[in-house]
Amino acid sequence: MPYRTPTRPAPVPPGGLRHRWPRTARAAVALQNTLRSRVRAVGGPQRVRLVAGADLAYDPHRDVLYAAILVFRYPELELVEASLVTRPIGFPYVPGLLSFRELPAMLAAWRRLKCRPQLVLCDGQGIAHPRGVGLASHLGLLLGVPTIGCAKSRLVGEHRAVGRRRGDRAALRFGGRTVGTVLRTREGTRPIYVSPGHLIGLRAAIRFVLGCCRGFRVPEPIRRADHFVAAARRRGPRAHRPQGRVLESRLGTTPCAEPP
Repeated sequence: MPYRTPTRPAPVPPGGLRHRWPRTARAAVALQNTLRSRVRAVGGPQRVRLVAGADLAYDPHRDVLYAAILVFRYPELELVEASLVTRPIGFPYVPGLLSFRELPAMLAAWRRLKCRPQLVLCDGQGIAHPRGVGLASHLGLLLGVPTIGCAKSRLVGEHRAVGRRRGDRAALRFGGRTVGTVLRTREGTRPIYVSPGHLIGLRAAIRFVLGCCRGFRVPEPIRRADHFVAAARRRGPRAHRPQGRVLESRLGTTPCAEPP
């Protein structure tokens, strides 16, 4: 069933909502169909001083995943804090249901943070999803924090050709509605698929994504988080506790889970 933005979103409890984690794909789909009425793809944060990038890597040989959330000062994009956890894989791989596989670990990484970002960029989909609840939307609902989906490939929808210059874009349409944009973040590279996650509209999402790009195709918070989990995966599962060093910043001295 194509996603259709609810005309009157259901209220979301302050600080995010809670739900039981389903054990089957059928139950997960049913939960997504319930959650989509709570997604608010409008507005956006008025003032952002801390922005986070969330990413995850799999180690199929050990059957574990690595989740990281890196927090940056915005718009300078100076690293302030990083959190990394390792968790066993607890849900099968099913297209469209990745949030049930990945979010428990991301939530664990979030709980380790000392500071609280006002915006989170996710390597995944927002409302550009068959049921309107991609990983970014699901995470935003659980945290009660604005989130943006930044995907490298399309999951749903159609769009026209995108111009070649940085900032060129084309509307991503699905089910008769615009659910995102295909955005050129760097000339000479493929565009990315940007869609609102939760508590932010498309116009604000595009502005923040471009504001977080530093000469690469992928926004810097996600790019750095990707490198972070890749390095952790190469070392093996050692991230069950906060790691070593401390980052000095204008926000103060903040424990950082950056790998040594």
